Amino acid sequence: MHHTPEPDADDLDATAPPPPVFHAEQALLGALLFQPQHLGEVTGIGPDAFSAAAHGAVFRAIASLPASDPGDHTQSTQWLDAVLGTAREQAPGLTATYLHHLIQVCPWPRHAPAYARMIEAEHARRRLAAAAQRLGDTARDTSLPQLVDATLDEADALATVVDDITARFPPQAGPLPRPRISRQTPAPDQEALGEEQLLLATATAFPTDVEQMRWLTPDDFTHPLHAGLWQCLNALIRRGAPVDPVTLLWEAQHRRLMAAGADPREVLGLLAGPLGSPDHWGERVLQRSLLATAQHTSQVIYAFTNDPATTPNQLVVGSRRALADLSAVRTRWHHATAPVPAHPPHPNKPRRAPHASGAGPPRTTAPPAARSSR
Repeated sequence: MHHTPEPDADDLDATAPPPPVFHAEQALLGALLFQPQHLGEVTGIGPDAFSAAAHGAVFRAIASLPASDPGDHTQSTQWLDAVLGTAREQAPGLTATYLHHLIQVCPWPRHAPAYARMIEAEHARRRLAAAAQRLGDTARDTSLPQLVDATLDEADALATVVDDITARFPPQAGPLPRPRISRQTPAPDQEALGEEQLLLATATAFPTDVEQMRWLTPDDFTHPLHAGLWQCLNALIRRGAPVDPVTLLWEAQHRRLMAAGADPREVLGLLAGPLGSPDHWGERVLQRSLLATAQHTSQVIYAFTNDPATTPNQLVVGSRRALADLSAVRTRWHHATAPVPAHPPHPNKPRRAPHASGAGPPRTTAPPAARSSR
């Protein structure tokens, strides 16, 4: 007969069918309550590994109390009473009835190590899910003063969790996990569009600066036309061709960017009005790309953890692949923001437009709206 925990033991009150790990926790605790000597065979878990806080309290009590003498244990409930009293300090709703129920539902006490391994696997899943959630939440928190640094710190914390799971669950051959979500590019806001337009305008005005910006790729842009124009600009520079708004428009035509009915006058207008320096606006574009990649990495890993069929080894493989994408953008970010030694200006290099007050620190408001490129 299925036992229904007392109402005040709310973490044991499963209104929905409990997951398999809940039964593994009951089986392990039942094994240890019935034959405490099996505690020495249980490794890799602690009280925090249990999905139910009351189960964790029982495990903590069992681990903290002196082991019961096997002979006395079968004749007296003194040790069980001590376990109950200690566990109630953390879970007041526990009763002696529930402890006896745990013993009854344990199939085989000698299987305690296997039950512990199941609990350890699910704990790894929850740890990974929590770390992925923190990464996504941080990458979206625009109130943080050092948003990129905070995001990368959470990425490091997530990688540490993955490394720990790898150590606990060595790699095994098997199918690779597939994320059940695809990367969705949100509609770019006006600030993002404005910064990309300013980048293209300043880069067209000062193409020599672009040669040092290999850390920026078309995938970093939020608008397809902007990404295409960045490709065109780099193609002209690599060929040593003249660079100005008209030559860039001509290159765009050959790359079919104008095939969608874009008005050439709007493209020329988009490239007008350079302000600041290409590397500044390029860093702003790359920063958005890094944060977007961090959010996507978080979503992919969290999706893996939400699939109960995903094994710990598959979680490791999938998480490492997702983190590799973020690591690639992170490397480019470090290249972009690394300090460079000062060099005297080349005498033949044209002077760039002076920095406006809004061109240095990150904007909190959108730049003046540019005409639509579509």
